[in-house]
Amino acid sequence: MANAAEGKIASLTTSDDGYPPTMESGNVSDQGTEALKDILFGSIAGVIGKTIEYPFDTVKVRLQSQPDHLPPRYTGPLDCFRQSIRAEGLSGLYRGISAPLVGAAIETSSLFFSYRIAQDALQATILPPTAGVPLPLSALLACGAASGAFTSLLLTPIELVKCQMQIPLSSSAVRGPSPLTIIASVFRHHGVFGFWHGQLGTLIRETGGSAAWFGSYEGVKLLFKWHRSGRTSSSSDVDSEAALPIYQQLIAGATAGISYNFICFPADTIKSRMQTEEVVAGSDSRRTFWASGKALWQQQGVKGMYRGCGITVGRAAPSSAFIFAVYEGMRNWWE
Repeated sequence: MANAAEGKIASLTTSDDGYPPTMESGNVSDQGTEALKDILFGSIAGVIGKTIEYPFDTVKVRLQSQPDHLPPRYTGPLDCFRQSIRAEGLSGLYRGISAPLVGAAIETSSLFFSYRIAQDALQATILPPTAGVPLPLSALLACGAASGAFTSLLLTPIELVKCQMQIPLSSSAVRGPSPLTIIASVFRHHGVFGFWHGQLGTLIRETGGSAAWFGSYEGVKLLFKWHRSGRTSSSSDVDSEAALPIYQQLIAGATAGISYNFICFPADTIKSRMQTEEVVAGSDSRRTFWASGKALWQQQGVKGMYRGCGITVGRAAPSSAFIFAVYEGMRNWWE
């Protein structure tokens, strides 16, 4: 089945004959139109997905950023929800959402855009296009990884601001710092490159996670098409471009979200701790990715690496399902 999948799986952005739109037309205006679709529709889908998941993301960051040397402030996700709402109200779980909304628009649009560009580059160099034959699954996984690596460069500064705004307020604080205050503080203490603190963690998470995100989505879609065609041993006659019912698209998107978040979750945990340690510890010290990971492992072991994973996977399923459904729905509407 794996070999058959590699031979027939279709890309999100392929045209009716199996080519990415830019490869088929070679027209500059067509390339610009496709880029506009990726950026516009990806941004809209990302904002909707982030609005759905943000309270759960706040809880995840608070669980991940608990200090090493103190007893955990929260016993789990439900306790974190309860304490946060009691102390700050529901609005506290949405504190700092402005930066993440911008980040979600940038992240999702750049993922879809660079995913398509990576496919174009691959077909222009290593895998010349063959009529009616889309890229194999292994190539799509590589394109997803390249897309994530590119996106990580744009995402790290935004996540740095987001994570520092999601830290719970001290008992004496009336309101949390604004995004501009955090930006000014980072620049003053660490300069321009200080905004990429935690970049290695973001790179690992986005590279592996994006490969799993796109690969899982494409793979589950193909499985549905196999099942619908009534064939279990061969996919040679499966129509890879046939539209799926919306509930199957949502299931494929939910599976993608779960895969994305679970596979590289320890890297995200270390990254979150790196980006919040100055606020939590009250000092200007910054540890490297490996030093933070070693300290976390020594203090809390595997459990610490995966703290907040359950709630992250849980919120990723509906969020990712809506992202893919909205993105593909809008692209189909445009046609």
